[in-house]
Amino acid sequence: MTDTSENTRAAHQEGGCPPDPGRERTFAALPPAHGRGFARTWWGLAWLKALADSALDGEQVKQGRRHARAGAVGAVSVRPGRITAVVQDRDGTPHRCDVLLQELDAADWDRFLDLVADRAGHIAALLDHDMPPHLVEDAAAVGIELLPGIGDLEAECGCGAWDHCAHTAALCHQTARLLDEDPFVLLLMRGRGERELLDDLQARTASRAREAAEESTSSAPAEEPAEPEGIPAAEAYTARDILPPLPAPPPFVDEPGAAPVLGGGTDPAPGVEVAALEFLVSDTAARAQRLLADALSPGHADSPPQTPLTGAQDAVRLAAAGPEPRIAARLAAGSGRTARSLALAVRAWEYGGAPALAVLEEEWTPEPTAMARATAQLAAAWDEDEAPPRLRHDRNRWTVVGGDAQLRYGRDGRWWPYRKERGQWAPAGPAAEDPAAALAVLRGGAEESVGAL
Repeated sequence: MTDTSENTRAAHQEGGCPPDPGRERTFAALPPAHGRGFARTWWGLAWLKALADSALDGEQVKQGRRHARAGAVGAVSVRPGRITAVVQDRDGTPHRCDVLLQELDAADWDRFLDLVADRAGHIAALLDHDMPPHLVEDAAAVGIELLPGIGDLEAECGCGAWDHCAHTAALCHQTARLLDEDPFVLLLMRGRGERELLDDLQARTASRAREAAEESTSSAPAEEPAEPEGIPAAEAYTARDILPPLPAPPPFVDEPGAAPVLGGGTDPAPGVEVAALEFLVSDTAARAQRLLADALSPGHADSPPQTPLTGAQDAVRLAAAGPEPRIAARLAAGSGRTARSLALAVRAWEYGGAPALAVLEEEWTPEPTAMARATAQLAAAWDEDEAPPRLRHDRNRWTVVGGDAQLRYGRDGRWWPYRKERGQWAPAGPAAEDPAAALAVLRGGAEESVGAL
């Protein structure tokens, strides 16, 4: 994505006023788009959903997607409240078209910038050209809608259409590609350019730091200066030769040690099964060997800490190792599962560990932003020539009407395929980022059509 240095007057300049370079950006025409979707990010998908919800004629939206895919959209000019481009018909006829989005007023911007300045994570996300869902959710909580909704994208086109036509739909699809790369494009449409916004954030952050320092100084009682802790750096440096060296790391272990055979002339205590205890000893040795190998590997210090497993999760992990039936039965009973439910849990674990197990056993309702992202992904998942399957929605699950296939939406935003077996929904494959790819697993491969589902 590149800004072009030429401002095409016919495409984006109104009246005789020169454009403000800080509040107007022009992006060179993008090459034809090959592949499935125009948007990869959740906010790009939400933009396309707003187009689909605003347009009265879905066929015009499809035609616009074809125009955009063929590279018929020229340079795109973005400025507060408006995006503009020239879009060519298949016969080469050019049409200037505009899509309008209401700007935020000064009070809205003050609330939004105060919100961002108060949270370091929001500032870091914007600097990284990211728009995390919680930023949009926090803004909505104070009455600021950053992303467009139903009816928010208004259309103007030289072809004379009064609603969204193929030309404005093509412009919206091309804009989704720009938004994928830089969410500041959306913020500019809402009224603030990137430099202006970041300068304001820097000023607010510095002001808060000064106020905090002044408040701390004025409220702190006068105290005698404390003696510095530790010793001077020069003294510590000169003492380096008298410090003992660090011990050598333990040697790498190729394989875990063999578990002892527990036996003898004494009967085990009531409730203790020797075979189960031997199985746990073997598992502990294997885990210790893996932990040591991980600790000795390069980059171990930078690895994020692992979340401890619950007892119910660890029972599934142990069952996935394939213990003898009596031990598997004890694991099922100890974790509150039947033999059938434990087998399904093991299958889920083998597809994706603890996240996959949570998808099997938890039913939850996505929050509004996550639901909008999931719905937009489903809407954008099918090629224009494909007939999407009919899906029945219940909380985080979408079931193919009249079929034995189901998609489950995980808390991490991925899609998990499920198939009905003997009256129960069973995991059918690993997670996929794309719902169509997850459904394709149920048809035997990602390359097969899922329209027949």
